[in-house]
Amino acid sequence: MSIYVSNLSDKVEENDLKVIFSEYGYVKKIQVSLNQKTGDKRGFAVIEMATSTEEVAAIRALRGIDLMGNSLKVNRAMTEYSI
Repeated sequence: MSIYVSNLSDKVEENDLKVIFSEYGYVKKIQVSLNQKTGDKRGFAVIEMATSTEEVAAIRALRGIDLMGNSLKVNRAMTEYSI
């Protein structure tokens, strides 16, 4: 399971997300989505934490918080294997 975070400010950096999500466990990977042609941030990221328990805790705690003027949308990431 991974976490999908959207409604990100274009000022948010990977380290900003790591600091916030690390409060709920070990962050294994963060991927901030970029436009391949322009390099501009696309407003969302996928975060993988060490355990599903940590991911659930982070989702519950961080959904709707304000980060750099934007209210975060934090959900379980959908995968091609999800129904």
